[in-house]
Amino acid sequence: MKRRGFVQKTSVGLGGLLVSPTLLGSLHNRNSNQDSFPDFIVRKLTGGPKHHFFGYYGICPWNESQTHLLSLESNFQDHMPGRNDSAGIGLVDAKTGRYEKITETKAWNFQQGAFMHWNPLKPDSEILYNDRVDNEIVSVFLDINSGKKRVLPRPVNGISHNGKHALSLTYGRLGRMRNVVSYANVVDPYVDEPHPEKDGVFIMDLQTGDYKLVVSIKQVYEMLKERHPELEHKHLWFNHTVFNKNDTRFFLLARTREGIGGPLETGMFTAGIDGSDLREVVPYGSSVSHFDWRNNKEIIATFELGSNGRRHYHFVDGMNEYKRLG
Repeated sequence: MKRRGFVQKTSVGLGGLLVSPTLLGSLHNRNSNQDSFPDFIVRKLTGGPKHHFFGYYGICPWNESQTHLLSLESNFQDHMPGRNDSAGIGLVDAKTGRYEKITETKAWNFQQGAFMHWNPLKPDSEILYNDRVDNEIVSVFLDINSGKKRVLPRPVNGISHNGKHALSLTYGRLGRMRNVVSYANVVDPYVDEPHPEKDGVFIMDLQTGDYKLVVSIKQVYEMLKERHPELEHKHLWFNHTVFNKNDTRFFLLARTREGIGGPLETGMFTAGIDGSDLREVVPYGSSVSHFDWRNNKEIIATFELGSNGRRHYHFVDGMNEYKRLG
């Protein structure tokens, strides 16, 4: 198995590190067949004094030819980025570990980076990332060879495998509710509304920049309010949007919390690309996190089910039958 395939399948979020299964042997069932795992090694790529990282699990940093990895470069790692703190965006040579800066961004954080992607339509020559223009968070296509940029009016939170669409969230609301996954000093346009009708998940055309709201926060609240009357005054927000493998549906997390910095309550929902057939697939209050589509219909996620504590589960989109893994 090639390195790109391994990173895509495991999504362990280790940036420039590849970890050998022999080092993870203690984590596997002793009766498992070790021959079924790919062979690879651990190798350090970058060095100090600056800090190098990519971003969120589930997004592949490798270009298609596997010659370079996308990487952010920051001068610090001991505090949250401020509005005027820039991070370099560059390429790491897979053979030498040499980092070459190609641009920079002022829309980044340590948990999710700048949501950098290689453009699926130009997977060796064009990247997509979030940036800040004046007071707005936008996304930018950059040709790494010519330096030509194309700015889109909304940030990305996930892109389709066919390179046609992006899922977009309002980072001002994210910043107010959970700043570790947002960007500094971004305004929430609905700061006084617990369940805004005009905010939620947007679909953006990556060619034209046209966008529309497809699932509103109010829609999800309406689905939950009878079973969860405590949500009436809690501010709800969305996070973690991911397309399925054929880009016909996506999932999102709907979250609330008790005050600033309080514990999270979360549920998972899926919808068609146009927002149709909205489903609650992991019940709100299950602390769901860390997930991916296995294919077009199956999802693997970590959440609480009954009194079992947090476990890894496999299930089919739209069916409330959960199989525990591991």
